[in-house]
Amino acid sequence: MRPLSIVLVLMAGVLTVSGQQTQKPVLHGKNWMAITGKPLAATAGAITFQKGGNAVDAACAMLAATCTMWDVLSWGGETQALIYNPKTGKVIGINALGVAPTGATPAYYKSKGYQFPPEYGPLAAVTPGTFGGICLMLANYGQLSLKEVLAPALQLAAGYPIEAQTANSIERQKQRIKEWPYSARVFLPHAGGKREAPEAGEIFVQKDLLETLTKLVEAEQQALKKGKSRRDAIMAAYDRFYKGDIAREFVRGCQEQGGLITMEDLANWKPVEEEPMQVTYKGIEVYKLQQWTQGPMLLQSLNILENFDLRSMGYNSARYIHTLYQTMNMAFADRDFYYGDPAFPPAEPMQGLLSKAYAKQRAGQIRWDRNDPRVGPGDPYPFEGKTNPYLPILRQRGWGADSSNPQRPGFMPAHDSRENTVAANDPAYQERLWMGTTSVEAADAEGWVVSITPSGGWIPACIAGNTGIGMSQRGQSFVLDSTLNPFNVIEPGKRPRVTLTPTLALKDGKPFLSFAVQGGDTQDQNLLQFFLNVVEFGMNVQEACEAANINTNQLWLSLGGNKVEDRRPRAGQLLLHNNTPEWVRKELRQMGYTLSFGDRTSGPINAIWFDWKHGSFWGGSSNHGEDYGISW
Repeated sequence: MRPLSIVLVLMAGVLTVSGQQTQKPVLHGKNWMAITGKPLAATAGAITFQKGGNAVDAACAMLAATCTMWDVLSWGGETQALIYNPKTGKVIGINALGVAPTGATPAYYKSKGYQFPPEYGPLAAVTPGTFGGICLMLANYGQLSLKEVLAPALQLAAGYPIEAQTANSIERQKQRIKEWPYSARVFLPHAGGKREAPEAGEIFVQKDLLETLTKLVEAEQQALKKGKSRRDAIMAAYDRFYKGDIAREFVRGCQEQGGLITMEDLANWKPVEEEPMQVTYKGIEVYKLQQWTQGPMLLQSLNILENFDLRSMGYNSARYIHTLYQTMNMAFADRDFYYGDPAFPPAEPMQGLLSKAYAKQRAGQIRWDRNDPRVGPGDPYPFEGKTNPYLPILRQRGWGADSSNPQRPGFMPAHDSRENTVAANDPAYQERLWMGTTSVEAADAEGWVVSITPSGGWIPACIAGNTGIGMSQRGQSFVLDSTLNPFNVIEPGKRPRVTLTPTLALKDGKPFLSFAVQGGDTQDQNLLQFFLNVVEFGMNVQEACEAANINTNQLWLSLGGNKVEDRRPRAGQLLLHNNTPEWVRKELRQMGYTLSFGDRTSGPINAIWFDWKHGSFWGGSSNHGEDYGISW
């Protein structure tokens, strides 16, 4: 049950809800703060801070621990991070997402009967990115050695008491796990028994992964003994992972099980630093990673919402919910068609998509009397002085320019699309929509702030040979049909457009909020509402983490399902909290929404708010799941 305070907020539609009781307390700290998806992983961050590490070191230690604990990810997955550097006052983006391997072409997957790359197995894999991301962050911005940062992860790999959530997930997925011999050997220690997965509290040992992590530390330590610098020693471990014996075993195990990744794919891949995308909302600078993530969707939404007086609508009133829903639908329609890897042509029209003028145009397209099931991509090209080259594709999909109606400029569908005919309340669809990951938040008194949304290689993971490393499943986020998205068609060496989306916000030139969440396509939906809860409705960081959100299903799924039908938008489908008042429900139904309800309407949000008045941190961590924070 939600606390009574949240119920009262829903009923009253008040302007602020500060001071309400929460299910978990605010986490306060002065020197440092570490929050992530598992209590033991948060402890890894605390241990690293106590060793003298900064927030980058602690964040990497938590990331390594969550990978080792299979917190809906593993070492073969991908890492997306934002770092605030107090020495420069700048926000840095870290792109450690793997790429499609050699031979991964639309023709290849179509020849196997796929309409999207598969959800599971070796053919879903992109190259592993997380270890490269850890090396890049540590080498450039950390203080400790790789040995010190990986120490908690090595202890976990040697054996830790597995928690019920992961153990039960293994048991549920055991039939698929048995398809891959290296995975079965790791995950099913009681093969042949009634319960083949570990029991909750059982010491879960990963000998192969322990050996792999030990080799990485050895590479660093040997380089240091040869007089290499701290940075070069860390990169010696990087080279062993991507070019040495670990890489060879990874590739062998991948290809043995039908995967495509080659030694050249691993050697040619590199994590990169990038300049984040940024918009200003009421004086607050909000930063997201570039369009290879869905992050700019949140920035577009803020630009649109800035045209309205949200506070006067009341928190989760019918009008507020309708405004959010229509805004997010527009931003998702643009995401679904225009986002992709900026390293590959064609160039995405991001200048236009993030312009305030384009947002004002989109705000003018909102239909206020009812849900608009026909919302589609807009035309951002004129807002960067160009002509849209994809008009034929948009028209092919049933969208046409509506220049005759000055109240509804941009692109409107020429006819109702079958995209809107899929039935509501599909459990398989909802599971794909909410596909989980984890998040990592860290900050220290020196001013370093880190927000990470890592993922990939989740259970059921196909482990690559004797490495103990589960391969990523992120290839499924590519499309095979350019008419769905001409920017995100699979191609060797290309990164898929992912849902993973950490966030940083600055106010008056200083950190204001660091926040992230798990939950597939719902991530930026929930982060948008979290941000508005703080900025518009005066909630503290824990209240905002626990507050009731809404979810829209009127978008193309990024994960799950091998057929187009599996991923089509569910127009008008709306998830609300169980405590939504009846009069709000009635009004929304009259506006054409199909409602569903739950006691949890957001994935686990983790966040840090910076109290500059008192010189302290306020931490918020989800009131469900296993997310946990420690501070000092």
